[in-house]
Amino acid sequence: MEQKLQGKKVAILVTDGFEQVELTEPQQALIDAGAETKIISPKDKEVKGWDHTDWGDTFNVDVPLSEANPEDYDALLLPGGVMNPDSLRMETDAVAFVEHFFESGKPVAAICHAPIMLIEADVVEGRKLTSYPSLKTDLINAGAEWVDEEVVTDNGLVTSRKPDDIPAFNAKMIEEIAEGQHTPA
Repeated sequence: MEQKLQGKKVAILVTDGFEQVELTEPQQALIDAGAETKIISPKDKEVKGWDHTDWGDTFNVDVPLSEANPEDYDALLLPGGVMNPDSLRMETDAVAFVEHFFESGKPVAAICHAPIMLIEADVVEGRKLTSYPSLKTDLINAGAEWVDEEVVTDNGLVTSRKPDDIPAFNAKMIEEIAEGQHTPA
C-alpha cells in the first residue's frame, strides 16, 4: 500500500466504552498508510473497548491525556460508542484537546457518536456533517447541517454514521490527513 501518511502522527482520543471496531479498523488503515498512531486517554494505563453489545478488549494507553500535547499530532481520530464520547465530554482537558485541532486547521475524523465531542468543543456551527442518527437533533441545535450519508467531509472534518461506513470513512480520513492542515474554520 502507498505510504501516503509517512511521517504523520495521529492522536486517537478515547476512554472506556469506545466502539472497538471504530478504533481498530481506522487505526490499522492509518498504520497501513504509514502514519504513527497514539491512543490518548484520561485513563493512564489502559482502556476497554465495547464490542457491539458487550465489553470488548483492553488496549494500552500510549499517552495519558494529562501528558498529551496536541501540537505533537497532525490529525485526530475520535471513535464513537455511546459511553466513550459521553464520558470524554465531561473532561475539560479532552474538550480542549479537540478544540486545538479545529483552531489549528488540523484534520479531525469522528464516527458514530463521537460528534457529541464536537458539540461540546463548540466547533460544529456552520459545518456539514453526519453522525449516528440519534445525534441529529443535537447537532442541528448546535448549528450543524446534518445529512444522512456514509461519509461527509467539510474543511478537514470527516464524519460517518456507523461501523458499516468504516471503509468510506477510512478512505476519506486518509485523504484529508494527506492533504494536511486546512484553513481554520
